[in-house]
Amino acid sequence: MKMPVLFVGHGSPMNAIEDNPFTRTLAGVRDKLPRPKAVCVVSAHWVTNGCHVLDVVWPKTIHDFYGFPRPLYEVQYPAPGAVTEAKRLAMEQHLLTDHQWGLDHGAWSVLRHLYPDADIPVFEVSLDHARTFAEHVALGKQMRPLRERGVLILGSGNLVHNLHKINWEMPQAAYPWAEEFDHKVKKAIAEHDVGSLSAPDRWGGSLLAEAHPTLEHYAPILYCLGSTDERDRVTYPYEGIEFGTISMRMTLFEPADA
Repeated sequence: MKMPVLFVGHGSPMNAIEDNPFTRTLAGVRDKLPRPKAVCVVSAHWVTNGCHVLDVVWPKTIHDFYGFPRPLYEVQYPAPGAVTEAKRLAMEQHLLTDHQWGLDHGAWSVLRHLYPDADIPVFEVSLDHARTFAEHVALGKQMRPLRERGVLILGSGNLVHNLHKINWEMPQAAYPWAEEFDHKVKKAIAEHDVGSLSAPDRWGGSLLAEAHPTLEHYAPILYCLGSTDERDRVTYPYEGIEFGTISMRMTLFEPADA
């Protein structure tokens, strides 16, 4: 069975342990998905020199943040690794295997709501900081066969992510430039406009720089779009911008014959 592709705007690490509309939506998405044989996560929180594939039998839970309440640091997500799929992807695409990384919070803060029993094998693919947007999309295209083998491709980032301009007095509101960028990305996704998503700097002025002072939270959507095609149905299970600058949009790509 060909698996869907899911992009999640993961937001604050606190979502890992909170019961809120966003996390309840994630649980609802789980009920709509066929059970995967494995999950391949492209996370904004693993950026490397060269593209790495996590080849670990039992990935550790990485608490890659600071200043949060103690219960968040006590969370463990003991899912097994998906070493067969990891090795195959690395071999076929000439990628590096990594035996030191684990599951960062871009992965486990989402997965513990999607698969709370931690019983689905998981591996991550890192973001090579030297790749262009077009090259990220190209690797996403090379990952399409994973879907045919029952692997869920999960992109975890945010379509707008500017921590420097967060406004705590705007918990459910957005700056105009954040809304504009989120809307342009949504439109490009709906139209499967890979060209526009690969060149968001062409959307004018300083829009990309405002939406993404650094680009690691944008890149995962490129892998999701690369691994899909025009026949996939696109829906947005959750939408919204928090604190002025953080898009929480989820995007689900489902096979047309599902």
